[in-house]
Amino acid sequence: MMAGAATAWPIAAHAQQAMPVVGFFHTGEAANFRHLAAAFRQGLADAGYVEDRTVAFEYRWADSQYDRLPALAADLVSRNPAVIFAAGGPPGVLAVKNATATIPIVFVSGDPIRFGLIKSLSRPEANLTGIGIFSSSLGSKRLEMLRHFVPSATVVGFLMNPTYFTAEDELKDMQEAVHATRLQLVVVRASTPSEINAAFDTLAERRVQALVIGASTAFTDWRRQIIALTLRHKMPSVHFQHEFATDGGLMSYGNNLADSYRQAGAYVDRILKGVKPADLPVQQATKFELVINLKTAKALGLTVPLILQTAADEVIE
Repeated sequence: MMAGAATAWPIAAHAQQAMPVVGFFHTGEAANFRHLAAAFRQGLADAGYVEDRTVAFEYRWADSQYDRLPALAADLVSRNPAVIFAAGGPPGVLAVKNATATIPIVFVSGDPIRFGLIKSLSRPEANLTGIGIFSSSLGSKRLEMLRHFVPSATVVGFLMNPTYFTAEDELKDMQEAVHATRLQLVVVRASTPSEINAAFDTLAERRVQALVIGASTAFTDWRRQIIALTLRHKMPSVHFQHEFATDGGLMSYGNNLADSYRQAGAYVDRILKGVKPADLPVQQATKFELVINLKTAKALGLTVPLILQTAADEVIE
């Protein structure tokens, strides 16, 4: 009996020390959001976790194919991770929420109350909490910054993905911003790469002088195509995400997503240590970043206004 107990104890201790598995669920392509996945892991590393030693990750990427979300979410839930992190927009978070009512979920998402993820920021209830970001109310700010670059512009364009969850909100925001000016707004819609090419043909035909790019996970996946077209048509543009400016877009303004993903990693740590999601208030993202690509500005024959140089978080030379 003593020998049996001695043999069983190490096995039980090993089971208790089993490495937790954290699910990572995203609507985009891995290649385009790898740096944000790294920021999320950094949030856990800052809390002392070491990948493949004290925590493991299980990834699911939807590659912007929203019809795949329910099956991918169900597959991830079937692996029974300790916590699931979900990002890339409310549709992805909702897919995970619909797949489990018991596994804790930490999200990064725009307007989590409006899109039915939670009922209250301070008391999210159920099994969800996370970081709320601004995605649909920054169009007017982006337009304002773009006008500093091209103050003589009278016709501005807005490229939107009509299938994206914030599209109509962004359009309304842009229309209200233009209504207070004498600008003419040309709206073009695209949800496939071929439609993007057609949209830019329309923008050129309408003699658009400056362009605001609407938020869309798919646009991030196709950003190099969009950037190439803005340069080909010599169309100054402002984008919603840092990656556009670093890859050659004129400038970007939006939430510092890397910071939000790190915060989400810290929330996952607290849940792994026993805190319930319902007891963790949803945080609102507070860090924004303006990035300007000086090389692109020169290629477009533009001078970076002093007001933007001063405000920029990063100037790419």
